[in-house]
Formats: sequence, C-alpha cells, structure tokens
Amino acid sequence: MKLFTLFPLLILSFLSQAQTTISGVITDTDKNPLLDVNVYLDGTYDGATTDIEGKFSFTTIETGTQVLVASAVGYEEYRLEADVAAMGSLKLRFRESLNELNTVILSAGSFSAGDSSKASVLKPLDVVTTASAVGDFVGALQTLPGTTANPDDGRLFVRGGRAEETQIFIDGNRVFRPFTPTTGNLPTRGRFSPFLFDGITFSTGGYSAEYGDALSSVLLLNTTDFPEEEKTEIGIMTVGASLGNTQIWGDNSVSVNAGYINLEPYNNIIPQNNRFTDAFESLNAEAVYRHKFKKGMFKAYSAFSYNDFAIIQDDINVADGFPVAITNNNYYGNLNYLGDLSDSWKIETGLSLAHDTNDLEFGETGIDASENAIHAKLRLQKRYNNYFKFNVGAEQFLINYNEDIAFEQNNFTTGIDYGLTGTFAEAEIFASKDLAFKAGIRGDYYSANEKFKISPRLSAAFSLSESSQISLAYGNFYQIAQNNIQQYSPDLDTENAQHFIANFLYKKNNRMLRLEGYYKSYDNLITFDTAVPQFGTEFSNNGDGYASGLDIFWRDEKSVKNLDYWVSYSYLDTERLSRNFTESATPNFATDHNLSVVGKYWVDDLKSQVGLAFNYASGRPFTNANQEGFLNDKTKSFQSLDLNWAYLIDDQKILYLSVSNVLGRDNVFNYQYSNTPDAQGNFDRRAIGQAADRFFFVGFFWTIGGSDNQLDDL
Repeated sequence: MKLFTLFPLLILSFLSQAQTTISGVITDTDKNPLLDVNVYLDGTYDGATTDIEGKFSFTTIETGTQVLVASAVGYEEYRLEADVAAMGSLKLRFRESLNELNTVILSAGSFSAGDSSKASVLKPLDVVTTASAVGDFVGALQTLPGTTANPDDGRLFVRGGRAEETQIFIDGNRVFRPFTPTTGNLPTRGRFSPFLFDGITFSTGGYSAEYGDALSSVLLLNTTDFPEEEKTEIGIMTVGASLGNTQIWGDNSVSVNAGYINLEPYNNIIPQNNRFTDAFESLNAEAVYRHKFKKGMFKAYSAFSYNDFAIIQDDINVADGFPVAITNNNYYGNLNYLGDLSDSWKIETGLSLAHDTNDLEFGETGIDASENAIHAKLRLQKRYNNYFKFNVGAEQFLINYNEDIAFEQNNFTTGIDYGLTGTFAEAEIFASKDLAFKAGIRGDYYSANEKFKISPRLSAAFSLSESSQISLAYGNFYQIAQNNIQQYSPDLDTENAQHFIANFLYKKNNRMLRLEGYYKSYDNLITFDTAVPQFGTEFSNNGDGYASGLDIFWRDEKSVKNLDYWVSYSYLDTERLSRNFTESATPNFATDHNLSVVGKYWVDDLKSQVGLAFNYASGRPFTNANQEGFLNDKTKSFQSLDLNWAYLIDDQKILYLSVSNVLGRDNVFNYQYSNTPDAQGNFDRRAIGQAADRFFFVGFFWTIGGSDNQLDDL
C-alpha cells in the first residue's frame, strides 16, 4: 500500500519540477496596462489572459523553442519565438492594429471610386447614372475638381495639362489608345464599357512611383473580380444596342459585353451642327476571363472596337468645306495575375498588347497610321507588418508607330520604334494610425533619346481627428514626346513637371469635403515652328510653364432623405510656352473657373431616380485676329444643364432617359478667322461650337437570370 501511495506523489513531484512558468505584463504604446489580452503558446492549450494591471501568468510542460502568441481586438498580434525558459517576466508593448477604417490615408492628389475605399468620392455606378456622363466613365470624372470642361474634345484635361499628359491603365497595364479618334468639334468617348469595372482611382497629381511617363495624371481602372452569379444583360437604345453575359463554372468565370452604335437614324430625326456624309458607326466587344487559385487570381481582358464616320468639315477659308473621313480598328488585351507568394509577399504581373490602325482622309490628303505596343510589368510587395510595406517592380514598354502619307501624288513614309524601361521602389510607413508616409523613387530609360531619368515621389498624411486629416505630396514626373512628334525628331528630351500638393479631407456620416491646393512647374516642354509637326519642322525643348490652383469637392448623401449630390469647383491659373505657341500664354483648353453640381433623387412612389448635372466653365482663351497679341481674347462661359430619369419597371428592368443642355445654351469653344482681311482690314470669323444643341438618349436595360435587383444599381 505504501508503494501505491508513494507512486502518484512521485509523478506529481516530477511534473511540478518539469513545468515552466511564463509570465509578463502587456501595455500599449503609452504604457497603459491592457486587460483581457489572450496569451498562449501556439499549438497548445497553455495560456492565460491579462488582468486589470496587464499581467499574465501560466505554466507549461513544453520545452525548447516555442511560439508565444498574444492578441487583443484593436491591436497588432504579437508573436515571440524563443526558448520557453526565456519567457519569464516578459514586458510586451502593443501597437494599435491598422485598417482602412481607422487609419489616416494618403489622399493628396488622388480620388477613389470604389465602395470599399475610405476616400471614395464616387461609387462605380455613379459613372452610368450621372446625367452628363451618358454612360462614359470619363464623363463622370469630368464632374470632379481638377478637370477642365472640354466637351468639344471629350478627353481628360487635368490641372492645366494637355489630354496626352494623362495615362490610363486597366488592371495595372497601360492602355495606349483609350479613346476613339475624332476630328473637329466632335467629342470622343472612352472605348471601354463601365459595366466591366468596379474600381477607379483618378490621380490628379502626385501619384505613386509605380507609374511613369505621364506629366499630369493617371487613371486606374480595375475590372471586376470573381462575379457572384450568372446573368445576361440586354440594352436597347436610341443609338444602338448592347448585350452582356456572365458564366461561372468552378473556379472559372467569363464576362462578355458587346455593343453596336449607329447614329444615322438619330441624326435623321435630331438636327446636328455637323454635316455628316457617313454617320458615326461603331462596333465593340469586350471579355474578361478569371480563374481563382488558392492564393491568387488570374485575369485575361480583351477588347476590340471598330469606328467609322465621314463629315464635311466647315472651314471659313473653304466655301464648301472639306471632307474628313476616319476608319479606326483597335485591339487591346492584357493578362494579369495577382496573388500571394507567402504570408508576407505578394506578386502582381501583367502583360498588355495593343494594335491600332487609322485610315484618315483630310481633303486630298490620306494618312494610314498604325501602332503596335507592348507593356510588361512585374511588381512585388513585402508586408513586414501593418506599419510597413515595401513595393518594388520593373516594367518594359515597346512601341512601333508608322505613318504612310499620300498628298498630291506624293507618298511619304515615316515612323519610329522605341522602348521605355522603368523600375520603381516605394515604401509605405505608418508611424501610427494618425501619421503615414510614402516614399518612392522611379528610374526610366528612354531608348529613343538614350536618356535616363530619376523621379522621386514623396507623400505624407496626418490625422486631425477621427473624421479629418491633411496630406502633402511632392513628385517629379517625365514624359516622352508623342508619336507624331517623335517620328520627326526622336532625340528630343523628355518633358518634365514637378507637383506640389496640399490636401484637407473630412469624411463623416456620408458627407465628404476635400480641399486641395497645388502648384505644377513645367520644364523642357516641346516647341515647334509650324502649325503641326511635319517634315522640315524645327523642334526644341525650350518650352516651360506652370499651373496652380485650388480644388474643392463636397458630397452629401445624408442631409436629405433619398437625395445624393456633390458639388465640385476648381480654380486654375496656368500659362505655358509649348507646341506652336509664339509666347507664353494660357492654352485654349484651360479655363480659370470650373463648377459642377450633380444631384440624384430617388422617388419611392414613382420607383424612379431623377438626376441633374450642371456644368459651368469660364471663357476659354483664343487668338482674336482683329486685336494685337496671342491668345488675347476669351469666349463666353460654357454652361450646360443635363437631366436624366431612370424608371424601375420591375426588379430586372430599367427605362432610362437623359437630355443634355436642356436650356439650349449656344456654347462656343473657339473661333476660326479668315486668312485674309476684308476691305476694312477686319478678319471674318466663324464660331466653333457644340456638335449638337442637345443630345437625347433613351435606353431600356434588362437583366435576365441571377438575383440582381436593378434597384441596387441606382
């Protein structure tokens, strides 16, 4: 009996001698003790929670190297890998966890359009429900501050920069020809359907070192990730029709979208200010294939578009005008993979291909232009913790451009092949949830002029309260000459711009206020001594300029039930010596004041959303031939009130109507003067105005299959 009594005592004595006590105290960064922190050895049941003094203590029979884990809601998880014998009397200090909702954001110069972004100023569907946008994502972005209204052109003009100074990317890869070609005062449109995109980031300046070869701005479009359900979408419109379909099988999905537009029936009913001999016609098709991997996603995006039209271009110096015809074929495709290499490493790689051909006829001159372009990119991200992330990457552009010109039985051939090799590195650092920095550097080698450029980028943000913050940004940016200039003078230096930006952001209870001031200085701008680049033109990099201004944006989705509205205002002061300018002046595309007011109101009883958009821009500079000077006069202001109405027939069907320029204002964008004066020595002129006094649009949209409720789209 004594033996059986002694044996359990020996076992208990042995176990007590083999146990190790793990203890310590946990505080926050201000040395305040933390209560109810879970502390345990990974892979075991050994652990404890901290008391009111932040202390914890427990025993374990584990030996050797183990991983101690300590976690609490709202704080970064702590992990310590060490010998158990060294885990006595620990002093651990916790940092608050960081996420999109509780941290300052680096917002200077950048707008986001995505429901998950803390700084989102537009929802993706705002693109198709803004009255003045008419379904074009660029049209919706033109209601944001920093843009200048150029409705006779249709492209993005940002903070005094030319439209060519903005680059557009889809899933991280460059789109080389994002707009359909046009002429005269016919506005262009973006080639791509907004229904295939669910994220938009519009950087009006100071953007990341990841992006280069753009003086003013970048627009980032992200295709939708894996869809939730299969569906078919049908659209019947006054100007054409569209069809879309989404299929899902296992970890694969594909979405296709096609559209056809023919303006001839519309032009026959609604008078136009242009004399079409062949009405605008287009056919476009897009597809996105996706495959989900365990730790990543592969996407393949492809788009094709065909556009054709012919008009008689009015010209004050040609009695009957002269004919202009354009036929364009464009293909764009990209492959993209984004995934995890490990718990802390991410990889993104992409490849885009583009092929574009233009058959242009201007009077007796014919031009056949073609461009082939490739963009390959690799980006790696290392996440050390939520406080420090590091990005590094490289990319390669290859461009081949050719023009065949026929004029008065003479034929000319010109073109250029060149490449751009870019590398970038960027660190994102959170000193705390209230203070963040981003520091990056970019290097670009331009093969055409054999120049290597270094571009530093810096930004910082500081939280003033839970709902307000300030941000600062600086960046150096370079861009090579456009193809139509490079082909005549490939050794031109790259143009340069420096951005300085200060931003204030307030967001609370579905209300947002953004105030942003900026200054841009231009250097090495390209100048030439003929009306357009051509053989014999003298080129130089002697141009310079500046752009400064203030942007204001206010959005309110809360104050009035069912009403969502935003107001944006921009003041711009800019001058430049560039292109064929004879002196430094404010360009014709830049206006001092721009104002947009957009409102959307849901009427329950009518199952309808009614919307309006009012756009105002002060007069644009032009050269008055009857006065001394260059760009010495201004047009009257641009004003347009646009209305739309979306009626929910049922959960799957929408009837949509919109009217532009409801008040019928006669907007003038420029003047063309005669080459010779009259008997009194005055030069006659003609106004260059809008393509149509008003634009009427009616569309019926039907979703078949799935559980989508069209009410969510409004």
